[in-house]
Amino acid sequence: MAVVDEGVVPMGGGPVPEARWRTLLRFEVLVVLALSFGQSAVYSFVSIIAKLTAKQALNKQAAGLNASESPRPWLDFTYQVLDLGFSVVIVALVAYLLMRENASLRTLGFDFAGRWRDWARGAVVAAGIGGAGLALYVVAHAMNLNATVIPTTLPDVWWRVPILVLDAFRNGVTEEVVVLGYLLRRFEQLGFSRTRSEIMSSLVRGSYHLYQGFGGFVGNFVMGLIFCRAYRRWGRVMPLVVAHGLIDSVTFVGWIYVAPHISWLPK
Repeated sequence: MAVVDEGVVPMGGGPVPEARWRTLLRFEVLVVLALSFGQSAVYSFVSIIAKLTAKQALNKQAAGLNASESPRPWLDFTYQVLDLGFSVVIVALVAYLLMRENASLRTLGFDFAGRWRDWARGAVVAAGIGGAGLALYVVAHAMNLNATVIPTTLPDVWWRVPILVLDAFRNGVTEEVVVLGYLLRRFEQLGFSRTRSEIMSSLVRGSYHLYQGFGGFVGNFVMGLIFCRAYRRWGRVMPLVVAHGLIDSVTFVGWIYVAPHISWLPK
């Protein structure tokens, strides 16, 4: 659909009245979220309720990521690859929806045009947010506001690290394309102010991390606000995809090789 003064011109059709276009746009956003991070947010809400009503203290409970899917390594590997592949389909859906308004993922800055600059910016953002996020997690855990996050329980096999790195950058691609680029674009097309759009996008980001605890929610909400401002400044999601991928890569792989040697890190 292409936006014009009198409304929207769908492919192969005439103009759509403004009121109907906004209704369709709201429905589109709800469907995209229901198929992706909105669904995760609902499950995350149920998960934190379950943790809070359990007999154990919150920081004595675990929030696991990247779990094994089968005791048979090659079958486990197959499941992991399939999960990675199917989970990025939501990006294809966003690409299709953008194409209907004569835009594309490139409109969001999801391409390789930035080259080394995107990687440099992403590395700087990752360094700043990664360190602050770790500090917040340790403090929140000590205050019984966060579960113990277990980044991976994958077995010690040859494909463990490659899968974890691919998973980290899968998170970066899907979250930054959908929650950052796509949602900000749609919120503003619906007439929201920049501030309101950024807060709503960041609330979505924080909500699907609530299963980790309140520290996970707050940390990712703040991360979302920072990412929104960086996206406004650079006009590209790619540096934030890189930052997200680097943060998660260090978290996942560091849990295997570094965490066992850090006594103060919750385990």
